[in-house]
Amino acid sequence: MSDDVQYQQQLDAKVANLCEAFATLPLPAIAVFPSPPWHFRMRAEFRIWHEGERSHYAMTPPGGDKPEPIDEFAIGSPAMVAAMPRLLAAITTTPELRRKLYAAEFLTTRDGEVLATLIYHRPLGDPWLAAAREVQARLGIELIGRSRKQKLAAGRDFVVETFTVDGRQLHYQQVESGFTQPNAEVNERMLNWAVEATRGSPGDLLELYCGNGNFTLALAGNFRRVLATEVAKISVRSAEHNIARNGIDNVTVVRMSSEEFTEAWNGVRPFKRLRHIDLGAHDFSTLFVDPPRAGLDPATVELARRFDRILYISCNPMTLRDNLASLANTHRVERFAVFDQFPWTHHLECGALLVRGD
Repeated sequence: MSDDVQYQQQLDAKVANLCEAFATLPLPAIAVFPSPPWHFRMRAEFRIWHEGERSHYAMTPPGGDKPEPIDEFAIGSPAMVAAMPRLLAAITTTPELRRKLYAAEFLTTRDGEVLATLIYHRPLGDPWLAAAREVQARLGIELIGRSRKQKLAAGRDFVVETFTVDGRQLHYQQVESGFTQPNAEVNERMLNWAVEATRGSPGDLLELYCGNGNFTLALAGNFRRVLATEVAKISVRSAEHNIARNGIDNVTVVRMSSEEFTEAWNGVRPFKRLRHIDLGAHDFSTLFVDPPRAGLDPATVELARRFDRILYISCNPMTLRDNLASLANTHRVERFAVFDQFPWTHHLECGALLVRGD
């Protein structure tokens, strides 16, 4: 049986399981967006396993309790797969890079950019920087060293990914240690689905959990104004950079949680971070949420009820199901999609557009 056939069978089984789990909820026809079966993952983390004079990448197998050396990583992006053995060879022959190295993280792009973070059980200094810069120049990749409360960048600490959304190229700075979508091909399909789902929307958009602006940039053209919130400082800085780089002028990013925004909108207490924003002047018609695996907390579910339209991206179908059930008395699901971000696993990403009922 070919890999393509096996992949399709697994995806079909995941969709069938999802349909069974959502059987009590009225859903429209489900749009399914597959992934390439191989070389789809743009970022990955590995242990570094040392045996005598040799070093290996290692991962803990499912159900295991000890990392095991790996010889190949077929789900990694082409750039990652090409860079991994070359970097390992450089580490093995460079004592300053190898000493007390215990992990490596890769962040790559479809255009071939590679950023590798080497993580140590020792302080790093100028000798490490000199060795890293020599290897970086020889391999044509970016290197970062990390140890306890320390980060040394031999060059850039980010890569730039480009997505084609609704016929337009959008450029995203993706910073080391900041969250980014792991599957670039599927992410591009998610962005285009979200744009199509919200096309022709009236009024303004409120976005919670905006990250580095992944969806913000794509959705901005469908709305008069966008107010986006995010908690992590590194993500706020990346979002603001990406908004400016792509010439988008109708988005404001505020660093605050969804709970804090709810308090501000309800007039419970003022926030200095909103002193330059007139919330009353916004005509929020649509809410966009992309929450963590825990889903929306009860306060945010109550906030969502106030919107005519809710666009919900979920990395956990079970918490999505529970949130949709909580909203069923005020909203109906008009569109539903699944995105296979993680082939060969049980995970599925979902998207739902909810519209207020009559």
